[in-house]
Amino acid sequence: MPIYRNATILCAWLITVPLQADPLNQAIDTETRTLKDAAASQRRIDRLDDASRRLFDDYRRTLREIDTMKVYVAHLKALVDSQREEKREMERQLEEIARAEREIVPLMVQMVDTLERFVQLDTPFLPEERRQRIDELKQLLTSAEVSTAEKFRRILEAYQIENDYARTIEAYRAGLKLGKDERPVDFLRLGRVALFYQTLDGKQSGFWNPRKKAWEALPDEFRRPIRQGLRIARKEAAPDLLTLPIPTPEAAR
Repeated sequence: MPIYRNATILCAWLITVPLQADPLNQAIDTETRTLKDAAASQRRIDRLDDASRRLFDDYRRTLREIDTMKVYVAHLKALVDSQREEKREMERQLEEIARAEREIVPLMVQMVDTLERFVQLDTPFLPEERRQRIDELKQLLTSAEVSTAEKFRRILEAYQIENDYARTIEAYRAGLKLGKDERPVDFLRLGRVALFYQTLDGKQSGFWNPRKKAWEALPDEFRRPIRQGLRIARKEAAPDLLTLPIPTPEAAR
């Protein structure tokens, strides 16, 4: 009998032990779950904190970008305003240029006509060269490939050339009709004051008479001064005084 009683007690103890360990395991499991939940919560908090920090950084960066864009937009507005003002100024200048061109074209035509009449009435030196210059100006006026500014410059250049003739002396060779024949002669131009000629053999000399609009022969006494004047004009001799007949203003009228 004692043997059976002890076995019963042992079995009861073996059955009782697991029943007593259950609350401890449950507590451990609960604590474990709590720790796991706390860790998960902390991770979520960390993630939320990182997200909040990123959002805050994005917010500050966006504010900086907005401030930068405000400055850039203000700069662009200033540029646009400046360009609009420049456009208005360019339109005004273009209108003035168009108006000036409408006014300057008739002026250029008149200047060329005036220059042509002047050459026709002037002392007849370098006639071919001067007529050719005027013909070129006339062709230039009708050319669509040349700007108005260039046309005006060329006309002023022609006027300057004509003006320079009054301050220079010149010797050149060309044909001159003497009587019925044309023969080569040397011309001596003294500004616009006088124009002389001398045959190549030096035996005949003359001058342009502006009153009669004709060539007149000169006495032999002027052959040497004219020859000397030709040498001076060609820079073959030093400047010197010349005794030559000069048409007076009364005679020129």
